[in-house]
Amino acid sequence: MNNICVFCSASDQVDPLYKKAAEALGNVLGAEGVRLIYGGASIGLMGILANTVLGAGGEVIGVIPENLQQRELAHQGLSELHVTKTMQERQKMMADLADVFVILPGGLGTLTELTEVMTWKQLNIHDKPIFLLNIGGFWDPLLKTFAHMDKQGFFHGEYSHIFEVFDDIEALQACIIQTKT
Repeated sequence: MNNICVFCSASDQVDPLYKKAAEALGNVLGAEGVRLIYGGASIGLMGILANTVLGAGGEVIGVIPENLQQRELAHQGLSELHVTKTMQERQKMMADLADVFVILPGGLGTLTELTEVMTWKQLNIHDKPIFLLNIGGFWDPLLKTFAHMDKQGFFHGEYSHIFEVFDDIEALQACIIQTKT
């Protein structure tokens, strides 16, 4: 688990709770010496996460599509920044570089990234761990939707084998440490 891909928001207009979580996760990743793979933005939770990992001396690889390079203000201080033609190329590159996926609270882009890696895992395209950080119960409504979909027969087997939910950074850190050893 040396390359951790984190999906999160580029929005600055979010509750400080989520900003603190991004900073805490960045501190954990920096302390554990793992490489961060993320969406390449310098703003929002993405920027907080990348800056915290970089501040801890960690390596950060950003992947951003051309059409978001200006709007999301591509981070210029990364270890590596890859610019892709499309969102789909971005997603594939991030997935290819990752050993594990961590999902912080986010909007439609984050939700798309989450469901895509979940689908790929369900279809046996990858078998990488997916960790959903349910900070402040943010993902509770989605988890209820997943449970409903499962009950209605729309998951192939029980959906809970696809991802693991963590309610705080400390529990995730313990999992990262355990997996690294």
